[in-house]
Amino acid sequence: MAATVTVDGQSYLKRSPLGVLGLSIITLGIYWLYWYYQVNVEIRRFQNDETVRPGVALLAVTVGWLVIVPPFISVYNTSLHVEQMESRYDVAGRISPAINVILLLFISVGTGIYTQEHLNRVWEVASGDSASPLPEPPPPSS
Repeated sequence: MAATVTVDGQSYLKRSPLGVLGLSIITLGIYWLYWYYQVNVEIRRFQNDETVRPGVALLAVTVGWLVIVPPFISVYNTSLHVEQMESRYDVAGRISPAINVILLLFISVGTGIYTQEHLNRVWEVASGDSASPLPEPPPPSS
């Protein structure tokens, strides 16, 4: 369900987006909270950015619902970090923080699928595991 990739001597998990969805549903959202915290830990390590605070991000999406706004800001900021990572490695089809916020509003677990898919792209490119294109088929013989 998850493969470990190594980038610059650090290990990161390339998780199945559908696995994130399934485990989030089965555990009634508890896995999603664990996943969200771990993703922010990985982003912090990958970007070497001490401003990424996984504990605060987790609090924002749990207790923050009492104030309504913090979960949306947290998901938006996490998405911005993923977008920066994609820009750094020139990954095609970058994440949209606005779409992630809309997913959080209507289908909360959808943010897990969307974000993890984009993180997996970064892990593939950064680790050099990106699949090479298929070879060209031979031309038809006349």
